[in-house]
Amino acid sequence: MKIITTPDARLREKSEKVREIDDEIRGVIADMRKLSLDWEAKHPFELSAAMAAPQMGVLKRIIIIRDDMEDKKNASFTALINPEVIKAEGKTKKDYEGCLSVPSIYGMVPRATKVKVKAKLEDGTEVRIKATDEMARTLLHEIDHLNGVLFIDHIKGVKDAFYEMNDKGDLVPVDYDTKIKDNKKLWGEE
Repeated sequence: MKIITTPDARLREKSEKVREIDDEIRGVIADMRKLSLDWEAKHPFELSAAMAAPQMGVLKRIIIIRDDMEDKKNASFTALINPEVIKAEGKTKKDYEGCLSVPSIYGMVPRATKVKVKAKLEDGTEVRIKATDEMARTLLHEIDHLNGVLFIDHIKGVKDAFYEMNDKGDLVPVDYDTKIKDNKKLWGEE
């Protein structure tokens, strides 16, 4: 298994609902955790906060969210199966987002600051989650993946919303017209 990146067409497809949490699904979740940590090990300035199954080419409605986004040493993730946004509310706030499947590009993306999500845990328990700020943003970003939406879609055409990371780990603006606008690979048009 590997993390797929733009322009892979599978990133633009809608994922199927998980009907049964069986050994195959548990295997997908284990692979997601491993791939997230493998990616993180190769990116010293970044934390793998979450991942969606479509990011490894598995079109199932599964996401994993890191349990502690402040501590890179804590490598535990919670899997959410068939997550669904019940309500997104609060102020819309712009903040930086990056994605394992959109290499080298970051964006200043507007998202709701509060979200209510329902899902199942790996053991089948149904949960309802109320999240704010960073966790709300992360949930919305990952659930977007399940619907074939990437963070860049929320800022397409916004010239000052795109960034890249320099060799010191700082995000610096990208020239939209030369690096983003007609980048067929980025937009999945290759």
